[in-house]
Amino acid sequence: MSFDTVIIGGSYAGMAAGLQLARARRKILLIDAGQPRNRFTSYSHGFLTQDGAPPAEIAAEARSQLMEYPTVEWCTGRVETVTGTADNFLVALADGSTYQARRIILAAGVTDELPGLPGLAELWGKRVFHCPYCHGYELGKESIGVLATSELAMHHGLMLPDWGATTLFLNDAFEPNAEQLAQLKARGTQVEYGAAVRISAQAEGVELVMQDDRVFPLVGLFVAPRIHLSPLVAQLGCEFEESPMGCIVKTDAMQATSIPGVFACGDVARAAGSVTFAVADGAMAGLSTHRSLMFGI
Repeated sequence: MSFDTVIIGGSYAGMAAGLQLARARRKILLIDAGQPRNRFTSYSHGFLTQDGAPPAEIAAEARSQLMEYPTVEWCTGRVETVTGTADNFLVALADGSTYQARRIILAAGVTDELPGLPGLAELWGKRVFHCPYCHGYELGKESIGVLATSELAMHHGLMLPDWGATTLFLNDAFEPNAEQLAQLKARGTQVEYGAAVRISAQAEGVELVMQDDRVFPLVGLFVAPRIHLSPLVAQLGCEFEESPMGCIVKTDAMQATSIPGVFACGDVARAAGSVTFAVADGAMAGLSTHRSLMFGI
């Protein structure tokens, strides 16, 4: 079966891209494995008109509206390979099915690599977060922790005092120099040395236990995970660039990658992830893909 565009990833960015193409009456297929990055959290914040809504509800409503367009098809599955070139891509799924496409939009997101601290994975998206704009307000200006995994923790350590009394747990990951300590002090951030050994849920937040048996009650903990791209990026040969959290696909202002006929949007192509950014980048990717189909550029 042949399509104008196959969109790999059917979350916010992918559906936003699909909506633009659907409204241009282009035949499109969205392929989604049902594993959105924010599936671990109960509420989404910061997206205009949907502030506080459950992420799954936002996605379900978006899909319902998108599927009203007669040129849109949806496939639940996982893409194994993408081969070919512009106007003749071949997309193969894990179940053996294949689809042809003139254009490809990569909206498959990223995988988060979390620190191996016992208890942390179970609290991810509930009491352990990455983005203060998404989750900081609800913590109510109470005691917030930052768990360092690298020097990147300085960013959280300097930001989070706007959301609450902040403690940076260095976790033997790095040691701030004199200038960094002065910056943290100016922002009111406390610094604790030593390694964390576990974290557990409590009635009003979490409890972080250190190697020397010190215990810190917190309303929430922030950490910067490493991100990993889908193997499809390497298969296609897309150029990537290093971000503070890991590699992302390099795109131009029109969301075009270095490979003709391939566009990318959402977390796969942006270091800072949010529903708002995903939808905006997806819309641009859809418009740019339509422009490419019309004019062959």
